[in-house]
Amino acid sequence: MFAKLCVLGIFSKNEVIFVAEFFKTGIFMSKKETISVQGTEVVLLPHNREDYISLTNMAKHKNAEATGLVIAHWLRTRYTIEFIGIWEKVNNPNFNVTEFGNIKNESGSQSFVITVKQWVERTNAIGIIAKPGRYNSGTYAHKDIAFEFASWISAEFKFYLIKEFQRLKEEQKQLGWSAKRELAKINYHIHTSAVKHNLVPATLTPQQASIVYASEGDVLNVALFGMTAKQWRDKNAGLKGNIRDYASINELICLSNMETINAVLINEKIPQKVRLIKLNGIAIQQMKVLNDVERKVLK
Repeated sequence: MFAKLCVLGIFSKNEVIFVAEFFKTGIFMSKKETISVQGTEVVLLPHNREDYISLTNMAKHKNAEATGLVIAHWLRTRYTIEFIGIWEKVNNPNFNVTEFGNIKNESGSQSFVITVKQWVERTNAIGIIAKPGRYNSGTYAHKDIAFEFASWISAEFKFYLIKEFQRLKEEQKQLGWSAKRELAKINYHIHTSAVKHNLVPATLTPQQASIVYASEGDVLNVALFGMTAKQWRDKNAGLKGNIRDYASINELICLSNMETINAVLINEKIPQKVRLIKLNGIAIQQMKVLNDVERKVLK
């Protein structure tokens, strides 16, 4: 599909490569990440849209030759069982509370031993998983539980684990903003292609054509930001770049959608004034939804 867009002249070769990579990695397809904590490489894997951290890697910091033993000793304590049980009650509607009660009563005794596999099978737990295979195998836990396991390693290790995790999340946030900004730029090619084929008569000079393009760009700016590009520049004379460079991630997502919708409306010969009203309504609706989603995620 992307190759066809390149042939049609909508995307350049570099933009086609960027879009392909954008959909293959980074944003829409999850992948593993690695952080270094006090010299120990720790793998993070996405699981059910959540971050899971390798307990096996973390255990190497305490005993590189017996990581399974480190995890087993942590898991057999009553405090650990109570903590991960509470986590499961809050986050797992299928958690077997009755079986958890039985395990809790057994925990703390000298003879009590339970493996990750047994814990998962007996309680339907989701907070800790045992990942088989050649690559990235081992025991992983949801970040909430992994941070608690880090306390078993040492207070200092837990501190630096959290710091590195937060640093990674901030980098991913910045990457997401940049990627969405690029996607908005690429969608603009679709938008301007529709303008060229539907609103620009062949007799117009290049200067006249540029005025039409700018006008269409301002249709989106006014619909979303409430001002034209010039109005923004006049209002923010001391800032470099343009209005879209200072947009939030939610605004960029909305802008990306609006550019595609506007291209469709242009192809349908909808007058600019009508499109502006429609796009403004769409912008208001989408921003409300995006902001509501963001608030729920932050809670």
